[in-house]
Amino acid sequence: MSQEASKEKLELLVNGKLPWEEIKKLLRMTHKQTSRFWQYLDIMQAKVSWKEKILLPLTDHLYIVRKDDGARVVKCDCGHEFGDYRINWKFGCDIYVRKTREEFAEVYTIEPCPIDPDLVEIREYYCPSCAALLAVENVPPGYPPLFDMLPDLDTFYREWLGRPLEDESLDWYQDKTADLLSRWSSEAQA
Repeated sequence: MSQEASKEKLELLVNGKLPWEEIKKLLRMTHKQTSRFWQYLDIMQAKVSWKEKILLPLTDHLYIVRKDDGARVVKCDCGHEFGDYRINWKFGCDIYVRKTREEFAEVYTIEPCPIDPDLVEIREYYCPSCAALLAVENVPPGYPPLFDMLPDLDTFYREWLGRPLEDESLDWYQDKTADLLSRWSSEAQA
């Protein structure tokens, strides 16, 4: 079996059109070529209409991108920007919260394992521009939105990919969500 995955094969994989047998071959490869990540980024970049450079895909619809001014932001494939990637992007979403058994039953078969609405709520996060479903969480009522991933992009690019980012800085890798919440609190009190 060849230890190379062509860009065409990766495109089929990304688009959900690669046959299962071929997917298994890719998974079983003992050595993956170092160019695969860059090919994947090229494929993702070609799928979006905007020109900012994708640094890292986060979900099926979200990416961390570098803007022309150097800012690193979370952006939906429709072009909607959620702001600084160090702030939990979920705070910029439209959110639907399911709180009752009836609402749970719309998306889950709950007969074998009933979900107690006193213990759990289901939050659905949607893009405010294109209405794409971006994430779903099952959490206790009142629990803060989960910050699914805050990647250390600089370390990833420098140590794992061997291509340091030109704007590398220790300041990039820090959770800034509390800054947003503090600003909102100050605005609410004003």
